[in-house]
Amino acid sequence: MTEEPSAASPPRTWHTARHYCYRVAGLLASQTLQLDETVGRVTARAIEALCPVPHYNSSAMDGWAVSGPAPWTLSNRPSLEHGQATTVLTGGLIPSGCEAVLRSEHGIVHHRDTGDLLDLEGARPDEPRPGEHIRRAGDEACIGDTVIAAGTVLNPAHIAVAAVCGHDHIEVVSIPDVALLLTGDEVIESGVPEPGYVRDSFGPQLPSVIKMLGGRVSSAKRLSDDLAALTAAIDKARVDVIITTGGTGGSSADHLHTALHDLGAQILIDGVSMRPGSPSLLARLPDGRFLVGLPGNPLAAMAGVMTLVEPLLAGLSGGLEPELGSVTVRGDMAGRAATTRLLPYRLEGGEAIQSQWQGSGMMRGLADADGFLVCPPVGVAAGEAAETVGLPWTTPRRLN
Repeated sequence: MTEEPSAASPPRTWHTARHYCYRVAGLLASQTLQLDETVGRVTARAIEALCPVPHYNSSAMDGWAVSGPAPWTLSNRPSLEHGQATTVLTGGLIPSGCEAVLRSEHGIVHHRDTGDLLDLEGARPDEPRPGEHIRRAGDEACIGDTVIAAGTVLNPAHIAVAAVCGHDHIEVVSIPDVALLLTGDEVIESGVPEPGYVRDSFGPQLPSVIKMLGGRVSSAKRLSDDLAALTAAIDKARVDVIITTGGTGGSSADHLHTALHDLGAQILIDGVSMRPGSPSLLARLPDGRFLVGLPGNPLAAMAGVMTLVEPLLAGLSGGLEPELGSVTVRGDMAGRAATTRLLPYRLEGGEAIQSQWQGSGMMRGLADADGFLVCPPVGVAAGEAAETVGLPWTTPRRLN
């Protein structure tokens, strides 16, 4: 279920904005896939057993199916009478009349003119006990049992369970389709930029980040700082989520707000009280598509990704709401009034050390980081615990 924000007081604090993005994202439609395509995906509905598991009485050991006490006369008939035994392999069908299975290393066959006789050798006096080494039909699951709950992130073991329960396909929540619109007249895509220009860091980086967060980038387009081009690109992007970079501010080259207005979009979050990344925004177009506007500076944009994009994709794809971690900080963390600071950190001896590269345009600190420290307005003193946001390459997410 989606929620409408208050027009008078849109969510702006960091915690509220992050939580809101998860709650506002309605679950995408489901799709049905073959078993081997579903690892890492989220089940759209519960999976029930279509047959008993095991679906027949089977042997848990190589040995003999026996009826009655030792010794037994060996038989090749499909059913056993009292005093008879027949060879059976692991997984083999238990014949009718069988009371237990004697494992092969605990029996010996004596060959006689009147027939082969099976007796115990090296076995317990009471071996085999009634029912020993027999896997009864339905021991693991009966027909109609729920074996995998709805909302489960599927792992390889789940796939095996679905298979033995008779399934060839699983209905899973769709992966959110994402379009990237990268703006900036000053951006070049290769080589060393001249003064006044910058190298594109979003094009090579964001598709992998989005994939790690559970989305799928279906298109990426670079745009000039032009209102008409941006408006047209947003309008034509038929995806679940559009992510733009740059243009979220108020300069003459920043056109995102105007484009959204012209398209009739509702701005759900217009800026977040955080540093870096404060101009990040979330909007919803009239047809239900979401747009996340990221700032043009690389570290600020990544702060926006972890604040808005991560919970939005989790909500759309049926994942759990991303949780915050906690770590003890080494050294004071200075707060900033009415602002949450997101600071790259690395772990050393179980404590968090802030990166020296904290500027909104710096990526070096994040490249070696274990995550973001979440510094509240009041700051955090050395030795105290701070909240953390894990990075998609340091904190496991589900696979695509």
